[in-house]
Amino acid sequence: MIERSAAMTQDPTMQQERFSGFSRLLHWLMAILILAMLFIGIGMIASFGDYHWLVSLHKPLGIAILVLAAIRLINRLRHPAPPLPAAMPGWQRWAAHASHVLLYVLMFALPLVGWGMLSAARDPIILYGALHLPPILPHDVALYAVLRTTHTILALLLFLVFLAHLGAALMHAMIFRDGVFQSMASLRARDAG
Repeated sequence: MIERSAAMTQDPTMQQERFSGFSRLLHWLMAILILAMLFIGIGMIASFGDYHWLVSLHKPLGIAILVLAAIRLINRLRHPAPPLPAAMPGWQRWAAHASHVLLYVLMFALPLVGWGMLSAARDPIILYGALHLPPILPHDVALYAVLRTTHTILALLLFLVFLAHLGAALMHAMIFRDGVFQSMASLRARDAG
């Protein structure tokens, strides 16, 4: 089975096109930032001693993710993903598409809900020094409570989707060996737009 998979990988008809270099850079940069944010969020809940320091990291990183998500969406619209392997079952294609849509929705929703939550709490979002973001919602304690719960639920959902995405990537890399993982992980020059 492993020999067959290795042979299929070397068959030119099985070679998968690659994402552009810029798409791969954005993907891996955002993967690192999102993973860092998830662990910072857990640290904020678990540690009172480091809470303020972690929040001071969490806010600007969240806005950086929001900006990068916008750049990434524009890039994705201009440079669509390479086609999935023709042999991939329909349900896997649907799952891949749905998980990517959900990831994009969460990459926008989490920072926006966080920004709204802090606005409702009248807590300034300090990016650096005197650079602050304006509030996007009015001060409202009840709204803050709802948005805080929403932010936590969305963060947990993002963590689950992140794990599912990682699991699927590893399946494509180690079991299917169909080039899907390499289309995003390869360091070679791009083959596709």
